[in-house]
Amino acid sequence: MKKKENKNPQNKKRIWWHYLVVLAILLVICDPRLKTVHYTLESPKVEKPIKVALLTDLHGSWYGKEQRELIRAIDKEAPDVVLLGGDIFDDNVSYEKSEETIALLTGKYPCYYVTGNHEFWSNDIDNILEIIRSYGVTVLSGEVETIDIKGQKINICGVDDPAYDMYVIGSPSILQQLEQMKEQRDNKYYSILLSHRPEYYDQYSRYQYDLTLCGHAHGGQWRIPGILNGVFAPDQGLFPQYAGGLYEYEGGAMVVSRGLDRWGIKLPRIFNRPELVIVEVR
Repeated sequence: MKKKENKNPQNKKRIWWHYLVVLAILLVICDPRLKTVHYTLESPKVEKPIKVALLTDLHGSWYGKEQRELIRAIDKEAPDVVLLGGDIFDDNVSYEKSEETIALLTGKYPCYYVTGNHEFWSNDIDNILEIIRSYGVTVLSGEVETIDIKGQKINICGVDDPAYDMYVIGSPSILQQLEQMKEQRDNKYYSILLSHRPEYYDQYSRYQYDLTLCGHAHGGQWRIPGILNGVFAPDQGLFPQYAGGLYEYEGGAMVVSRGLDRWGIKLPRIFNRPELVIVEVR
């Protein structure tokens, strides 16, 4: 017997409302909109305020034509320096948006870069670094650059991701790089350490950096705001201690970005919007 088709418009309307409600819930839970997160720190080593923009874990994500959404957010803040904390490139994603982001930033701001694990996982690290340097970005690999911001000296220090000594034979470890920078840096200047991984918190605090900037944890991927800061982070596992936010230590602090990867590499981000980090030091 042929089933009678249901042509009741009320039923169709109800179904569409269900779809819209589900879509609205998903957009709230997995909100992909970029947000800017501000931190303000104080230091006697700084006489005039400096503003630092931290970009990490872009993974080649799309932010509109010419990365408009991301670039406008950075321009609105007008930082004194832009620090790129690794995994700007990804081993399974086109380099197009990563390169475009760098190209659009370097004409406006001094930019410094450290590697993340995905740059090494690509097995194309030399080419990636050549692309980065071709735009005038300074790549830091266990090195200290002392720069002038508003007439005051600032140390910008950077270490490679630990994947360096796994993929490049004979390369120094992150601990060796931290040790060699100890001899290079002048401690009377405000010192910023740029490193991809936050789980080395104890080592960073031991070397007494005024400010350490990291990414890698992706905000723990899934969050329960006000209850759980993150569910899982690479190399930290379940309920990571350093998923995202500000973590103080004696003489300084570590800021961990939740990263710019918009949709999540393998899993969607839940209650965990991608973020641009701005740190102002006064």
